[in-house]
Amino acid sequence: MAEPRGRVLLADPRGYCAGVDRAVIAVERALEIHGAPVYVRKQIVHNKHVVATLERRGAVFVDETDEVPEGSVVVFSAHGVSPAVKAEAEARSLHTIDATCPLVSKVHMEAKRFAKDDYDILLIGHRGHEEVEGTMGEAPAHTQLVDGAEDIANVQVRDPEKVVWLSQTTLSVDETLATVDSLKSRFPGLQSPPSDDICYATQNRQQAVKQMAGECDLVLVVGSTNSSNSVRLVEVALEAGARDSHLVDFASEIDEAWLEGVGTVGVTSGASVPEILVSDVLDWLAERGYLDVETVKAAEERLVFALPHELKQRRTALAVDAD
Repeated sequence: MAEPRGRVLLADPRGYCAGVDRAVIAVERALEIHGAPVYVRKQIVHNKHVVATLERRGAVFVDETDEVPEGSVVVFSAHGVSPAVKAEAEARSLHTIDATCPLVSKVHMEAKRFAKDDYDILLIGHRGHEEVEGTMGEAPAHTQLVDGAEDIANVQVRDPEKVVWLSQTTLSVDETLATVDSLKSRFPGLQSPPSDDICYATQNRQQAVKQMAGECDLVLVVGSTNSSNSVRLVEVALEAGARDSHLVDFASEIDEAWLEGVGTVGVTSGASVPEILVSDVLDWLAERGYLDVETVKAAEERLVFALPHELKQRRTALAVDAD
């Protein structure tokens, strides 16, 4: 056994959120029902391990709907798609399973409602992110993307009294509120969405990191580089007082040099990360003397989302056939 070297603070909550869990199960269930291959538009969730595991089971990931053979089964990822993508899938006679996170769907509904009422919509988010593209596609004529200070300066609206902000669900809470404040300085009549767009899981994971970061010499965030909420956790850790922080997909990516002079290591994971990857990191740290693990709890999460209705309908049909 390694000589005791330091301790680990383990964030809770961490890892899978209800929307990710639902999306991954949706692909697994689709494979059980329809058999391989089942096509998935974009990564079902932003995690290398999850995507590779599903590929081994027969999922085929594609960038665009036109890569799916006509008449095949296609799953839309947790990040959501625009109406144009759904229309293209229908035109190709694809059997669609919509695994969009219900919290992302909520933002889509808000965009449609405010566009119907002829508002200018300022969508705070990251340019090129799949969720942003899906939300903007709901009301492209009414929506402007705000991705940083330069976008704030360039925003133009028709009526300063009919403008509302919405946001990508996986952003930094503090950064988003700072952007809203800047927008309000330009547009004092800016309205807020009826409920918070940043998802509960993103906020809870950030809060857990904030609670422990001040005690940490190093915070390791398990997650992929294309996972917005995982990248934000690194930023939040540093802003909240951690001396150092790094994003890793796997324990094998940890650089032992990061441990130099480190007494306390914080560990957390993004909302699309399975717990097995966190366990691997804890084992890696234990082998190097970080044996004492203390949980830092920020919230209790009990939310569970029902599976996409297309899968529930299919299961009901199969049950009837069996009778």
